[in-house]
Amino acid sequence: MIIGSKLIFLENLPSTNDYGAELLRIENPPEGTIISTNYQSKGRGQAENKWESEEGKNLLISILLSPDKIDPSDQFLISITISLGICDFIMQYISACTIKWPNDIYVNNDKIAGILIENTIMGGQIEKTVAGIGININQQKFISDAPNPVSLSQLTGEIYDLNDCLRELCSSIDKRYKQLISEDFTLLRNDYNSRLYRLNNWHKFRDQKEIFRGRILSVSDNGRLQVEKKDGKISEYEFKGVDYII
Repeated sequence: MIIGSKLIFLENLPSTNDYGAELLRIENPPEGTIISTNYQSKGRGQAENKWESEEGKNLLISILLSPDKIDPSDQFLISITISLGICDFIMQYISACTIKWPNDIYVNNDKIAGILIENTIMGGQIEKTVAGIGININQQKFISDAPNPVSLSQLTGEIYDLNDCLRELCSSIDKRYKQLISEDFTLLRNDYNSRLYRLNNWHKFRDQKEIFRGRILSVSDNGRLQVEKKDGKISEYEFKGVDYII
């Protein structure tokens, strides 16, 4: 197994991604090394958002990868791979979850997991990747101003062993990562698109020009969200180029 080939656990950290990036700078850890902690004092999400997690209740990890065969123009495939691995893990316990583009994991309209992927590109190739993952497992109350967090325990009424969950998560992501390095790109993209949040359903969105009704069709190979508007026009959006209106 690649993912989880080595596990580094620290009781608390400012950020598992920052620790992983520093480790890559000074060492050459095995691919698939996981940095795990019970608490992050400066946990980060996308676009400088903070990640709330009660100490010892959730999975907080970073995975160190070397996807050097993936062209930088295809780097969104790494996000696809990690997102699908998390969904595969969660769906061992509940019937369905979706991926809110680009890489938040949702159950119904609530966020159960987030991902922060940071790539180092040198010499025209992806040299290293740090894939940060936060999954709400046992937390019962959320106190931040995040609008819609949910945990696996809240959904099922069960309490989970975090070590067991980590092993299962590693196995799920490992299967998807092997699809990536085997260049099963069409399979990964099709599976990702089939699990998109709001796929093919008409909802309200906001872009830089207007609030409109649209439906998500797919995500392009370069990671842009494709949304059809009521007039039949299809627009493509970069990250943060469009907001979902609940």
